[in-house]
Amino acid sequence: MTTSNHYEVLQVNPTATQAEIKQSYRRLVKLFHPDSNKETSSHEQIVRLNAAYEVLSDPQLRQSYDKQIYNSKQTINRESSFEKRSYSYSYDFRSTQTARTQQYQRRQTGQDAELELKQWIERVYKPVNQMLSQILNPLKTQIDYLSADPFDDELLAAFQSYINTCRNFLNQAQERFRSLPNPSPVAGIAAHLYYCLNHIGDGIEELEFYSLNYDERHLHTAQELFRMAADLRREAQAALKKNMKF
Repeated sequence: MTTSNHYEVLQVNPTATQAEIKQSYRRLVKLFHPDSNKETSSHEQIVRLNAAYEVLSDPQLRQSYDKQIYNSKQTINRESSFEKRSYSYSYDFRSTQTARTQQYQRRQTGQDAELELKQWIERVYKPVNQMLSQILNPLKTQIDYLSADPFDDELLAAFQSYINTCRNFLNQAQERFRSLPNPSPVAGIAAHLYYCLNHIGDGIEELEFYSLNYDERHLHTAQELFRMAADLRREAQAALKKNMKF
Protein backbone atom coordinates (compact mmCIF):
# COMPACT_ATOMS: atom_id res chain seq x y z
CA MET A 1 0.00 0.00 0.00
CA THR A 2 1.44 3.39 -1.02
CA THR A 3 0.91 6.74 0.60
CA SER A 4 -0.81 9.34 -1.57
CA ASN A 5 1.09 12.54 -2.17
CA HIS A 6 -0.55 15.96 -2.14
CA TYR A 7 -1.33 15.86 -5.87
CA GLU A 8 -3.06 12.50 -5.51
CA VAL A 9 -5.01 13.70 -2.46
CA LEU A 10 -6.36 16.66 -4.47
CA GLN A 11 -6.81 14.45 -7.56
CA VAL A 12 -4.78 16.72 -9.85
CA ASN A 13 -1.71 16.26 -12.03
CA PRO A 14 1.68 17.62 -10.88
CA THR A 15 1.40 20.08 -13.79
CA ALA A 16 -2.00 21.40 -12.66
CA THR A 17 -2.53 25.17 -12.59
CA GLN A 18 -3.38 27.03 -9.39
CA ALA A 19 -6.95 27.46 -10.65
CA GLU A 20 -7.28 23.70 -11.25
CA ILE A 21 -5.90 22.94 -7.79
CA LYS A 22 -8.32 25.36 -6.12
CA GLN A 23 -11.28 24.03 -8.11
CA SER A 24 -10.50 20.42 -7.20
CA TYR A 25 -9.95 21.34 -3.55
CA ARG A 26 -13.33 23.05 -3.30
CA ARG A 27 -15.05 20.13 -5.01
CA LEU A 28 -13.50 17.55 -2.69
CA VAL A 29 -14.12 19.61 0.45
CA LYS A 30 -17.80 19.74 -0.42
CA LEU A 31 -17.78 16.00 -1.09
CA PHE A 32 -16.26 15.03 2.26
CA HIS A 33 -17.60 17.79 4.51
CA PRO A 34 -20.29 16.46 6.94
CA ASP A 35 -22.54 19.49 6.42
CA SER A 36 -22.42 19.09 2.67
CA ASN A 37 -22.67 15.34 2.18
CA LYS A 38 -23.24 13.13 5.21
CA GLU A 39 -22.94 9.91 3.16
CA THR A 40 -19.37 10.62 2.08
CA SER A 41 -18.24 12.79 5.00
CA SER A 42 -14.73 12.09 6.32
CA HIS A 43 -12.91 14.24 8.87
CA GLU A 44 -9.64 12.45 8.10
CA GLN A 45 -10.00 13.20 4.41
CA ILE A 46 -10.78 16.87 5.13
CA VAL A 47 -7.56 17.09 7.17
CA ARG A 48 -5.57 15.58 4.31
CA LEU A 49 -7.20 17.92 1.79
CA ASN A 50 -6.40 20.97 3.91
CA ALA A 51 -2.79 19.89 4.35
CA ALA A 52 -2.36 19.22 0.64
CA TYR A 53 -4.01 22.47 -0.42
CA GLU A 54 -1.92 24.48 2.05
CA VAL A 55 1.23 23.32 0.28
CA LEU A 56 0.10 23.28 -3.35
CA SER A 57 -1.71 26.62 -3.21
CA ASP A 58 1.47 28.39 -2.12
CA PRO A 59 3.94 28.67 -5.05
CA GLN A 60 7.02 28.62 -2.80
CA LEU A 61 5.83 25.69 -0.68
CA ARG A 62 4.78 23.85 -3.82
CA GLN A 63 8.21 24.33 -5.40
CA SER A 64 9.90 23.01 -2.26
CA TYR A 65 7.51 20.08 -2.17
CA ASP A 66 8.17 19.22 -5.82
CA LYS A 67 11.91 19.22 -5.10
CA GLN A 68 11.30 17.00 -2.08
CA ILE A 69 9.39 14.51 -4.24
CA TYR A 70 12.17 14.49 -6.84
CA ASN A 71 14.98 14.06 -4.32
CA SER A 72 13.23 11.25 -2.48
CA LYS A 73 11.94 9.40 -5.54
CA GLN A 74 14.65 6.75 -5.41
CA THR A 75 14.27 6.04 -1.71
CA ILE A 76 10.48 6.04 -1.38
CA ASN A 77 10.19 2.57 -2.91
CA ARG A 78 12.43 1.18 -0.16
CA GLU A 79 10.40 2.62 2.70
CA SER A 80 7.84 0.55 4.55
CA SER A 81 4.19 1.61 4.59
CA PHE A 82 4.59 2.75 8.16
CA GLU A 83 7.62 4.87 7.33
CA LYS A 84 5.83 6.48 4.41
CA ARG A 85 2.81 7.35 6.53
CA SER A 86 5.04 8.79 9.23
CA TYR A 87 6.94 10.85 6.68
CA SER A 88 3.74 12.17 5.14
CA TYR A 89 2.32 13.37 8.44
CA SER A 90 5.69 14.84 9.43
CA TYR A 91 6.00 16.74 6.18
CA ASP A 92 2.42 18.01 6.32
CA PHE A 93 3.09 19.45 9.77
CA ARG A 94 6.41 21.00 8.81
CA SER A 95 4.95 22.51 5.67
CA THR A 96 2.84 24.87 7.79
CA GLN A 97 6.00 26.51 9.08
CA THR A 98 8.45 28.57 7.06
CA ALA A 99 12.19 28.23 7.53
CA ARG A 100 12.08 31.51 9.40
CA THR A 101 9.52 30.07 11.83
CA GLN A 102 11.67 27.03 12.50
CA GLN A 103 14.68 29.22 13.27
CA TYR A 104 12.49 31.31 15.51
CA GLN A 105 11.27 28.28 17.45
CA ARG A 106 14.81 27.00 18.01
CA ARG A 107 15.96 30.22 19.61
CA GLN A 108 12.95 30.69 21.88
CA THR A 109 13.97 30.69 25.53
CA GLY A 110 12.64 32.07 28.81
CA GLN A 111 11.44 35.63 28.87
CA ASP A 112 12.23 36.21 25.20
CA ALA A 113 9.78 33.48 24.26
CA GLU A 114 7.05 34.99 26.43
CA LEU A 115 7.65 38.44 24.95
CA GLU A 116 7.51 37.11 21.40
CA LEU A 117 4.28 35.30 22.23
CA LYS A 118 2.64 38.47 23.54
CA GLN A 119 3.82 40.40 20.50
CA TRP A 120 2.30 37.83 18.16
CA ILE A 121 -1.05 38.05 19.92
CA GLU A 122 -1.06 41.84 19.92
CA ARG A 123 0.36 42.42 16.45
CA VAL A 124 -1.04 39.45 14.54
CA TYR A 125 -3.90 37.63 16.21
CA LYS A 126 -5.94 40.59 17.47
CA PRO A 127 -5.75 42.69 14.25
CA VAL A 128 -6.49 39.65 12.08
CA ASN A 129 -9.42 38.67 14.30
CA GLN A 130 -10.89 42.17 14.00
CA MET A 131 -10.56 42.12 10.22
CA LEU A 132 -12.28 38.75 10.08
CA SER A 133 -15.22 40.28 11.94
CA GLN A 134 -15.46 43.03 9.32
CA ILE A 135 -15.71 40.36 6.62
CA LEU A 136 -17.88 37.69 8.21
CA ASN A 137 -20.41 39.61 10.28
CA PRO A 138 -22.06 41.67 7.49
CA LEU A 139 -22.56 38.72 5.10
CA LYS A 140 -26.13 37.81 6.06
CA THR A 141 -27.30 41.42 6.01
CA GLN A 142 -25.68 42.05 2.64
CA ILE A 143 -27.31 38.95 1.13
CA ASP A 144 -30.69 39.91 2.60
CA TYR A 145 -30.44 43.37 1.03
CA LEU A 146 -29.53 41.97 -2.36
CA SER A 147 -32.23 39.27 -2.25
CA ALA A 148 -34.89 42.00 -2.44
CA ASP A 149 -33.99 42.30 -6.13
CA PRO A 150 -30.67 40.78 -7.31
CA PHE A 151 -31.08 42.53 -10.66
CA ASP A 152 -31.41 46.02 -9.19
CA ASP A 153 -28.34 48.02 -10.20
CA GLU A 154 -28.06 49.95 -6.93
CA LEU A 155 -28.44 46.86 -4.74
CA LEU A 156 -25.92 44.98 -6.86
CA ALA A 157 -23.47 47.90 -6.70
CA ALA A 158 -23.76 47.90 -2.91
CA PHE A 159 -23.14 44.15 -2.82
CA GLN A 160 -20.09 44.49 -5.06
CA SER A 161 -18.82 47.25 -2.75
CA TYR A 162 -19.12 44.80 0.14
CA ILE A 163 -17.13 42.23 -1.87
CA ASN A 164 -14.38 44.79 -2.52
CA THR A 165 -14.31 45.71 1.16
CA CYS A 166 -13.97 42.04 2.06
CA ARG A 167 -11.10 41.65 -0.39
CA ASN A 168 -9.29 44.66 1.09
CA PHE A 169 -9.69 43.37 4.63
CA LEU A 170 -8.53 39.92 3.52
CA ASN A 171 -5.38 41.34 1.94
CA GLN A 172 -4.61 43.29 5.11
CA ALA A 173 -5.29 40.24 7.29
CA GLN A 174 -3.02 38.04 5.17
CA GLU A 175 -0.27 40.64 5.33
CA ARG A 176 -0.61 40.83 9.10
CA PHE A 177 -0.62 37.05 9.40
CA ARG A 178 2.67 36.83 7.51
CA SER A 179 4.28 39.74 9.37
CA LEU A 180 5.54 37.61 12.27
CA PRO A 181 6.34 33.90 12.61
CA ASN A 182 3.91 32.18 14.95
CA PRO A 183 5.40 30.87 18.23
CA SER A 184 5.07 27.13 18.81
CA PRO A 185 2.53 27.46 21.69
CA VAL A 186 0.02 29.01 19.27
CA ALA A 187 0.75 26.82 16.24
CA GLY A 188 -2.76 25.35 16.39
CA ILE A 189 -4.36 28.78 16.66
CA ALA A 190 -2.30 30.03 13.72
CA ALA A 191 -3.37 27.00 11.68
CA HIS A 192 -7.04 27.82 12.34
CA LEU A 193 -6.46 31.39 11.16
CA TYR A 194 -4.58 30.20 8.09
CA TYR A 195 -7.40 27.93 6.95
CA CYS A 196 -9.96 30.58 7.89
CA LEU A 197 -8.28 33.09 5.58
CA ASN A 198 -8.11 30.52 2.79
CA HIS A 199 -11.84 29.75 3.06
CA ILE A 200 -12.67 33.44 3.05
CA GLY A 201 -10.55 34.00 -0.05
CA ASP A 202 -12.41 31.24 -1.88
CA GLY A 203 -15.73 32.53 -0.55
CA ILE A 204 -15.05 36.01 -1.90
CA GLU A 205 -14.37 34.54 -5.32
CA GLU A 206 -17.71 32.70 -5.19
CA LEU A 207 -19.51 35.93 -4.22
CA GLU A 208 -17.85 37.63 -7.16
CA PHE A 209 -19.00 34.86 -9.51
CA TYR A 210 -22.54 35.21 -8.19
CA SER A 211 -22.56 38.95 -8.77
CA LEU A 212 -21.55 38.28 -12.38
CA ASN A 213 -23.86 35.44 -13.36
CA TYR A 214 -26.54 35.25 -10.60
CA ASP A 215 -25.93 31.51 -10.29
CA GLU A 216 -27.31 30.56 -6.87
CA ARG A 217 -24.79 27.74 -6.57
CA HIS A 218 -21.99 30.27 -6.19
CA LEU A 219 -23.90 32.07 -3.47
CA HIS A 220 -24.57 28.85 -1.56
CA THR A 221 -20.92 27.81 -1.88
CA ALA A 222 -19.79 31.22 -0.63
CA GLN A 223 -22.11 30.97 2.38
CA GLU A 224 -20.75 27.52 3.21
CA LEU A 225 -17.14 28.68 2.90
CA PHE A 226 -17.84 31.68 5.12
CA ARG A 227 -19.59 29.39 7.64
CA MET A 228 -16.54 27.12 7.74
CA ALA A 229 -14.31 30.18 8.15
CA ALA A 230 -16.45 31.41 11.03
CA ASP A 231 -16.18 27.99 12.71
CA LEU A 232 -12.39 28.09 12.39
CA ARG A 233 -12.32 31.59 13.83
CA ARG A 234 -14.37 30.47 16.82
CA GLU A 235 -12.07 27.49 17.34
CA ALA A 236 -9.07 29.84 17.33
CA GLN A 237 -10.78 32.10 19.85
CA ALA A 238 -11.63 29.16 22.11
CA ALA A 239 -8.09 27.79 21.92
CA LEU A 240 -6.61 31.18 22.77
CA LYS A 241 -8.95 31.61 25.71
CA LYS A 242 -8.17 28.13 26.99
CA ASN A 243 -4.40 28.15 26.60
CA MET A 244 -3.34 31.78 26.96
CA LYS A 245 -3.81 34.21 29.84
CA PHE A 246 -3.39 37.71 28.52
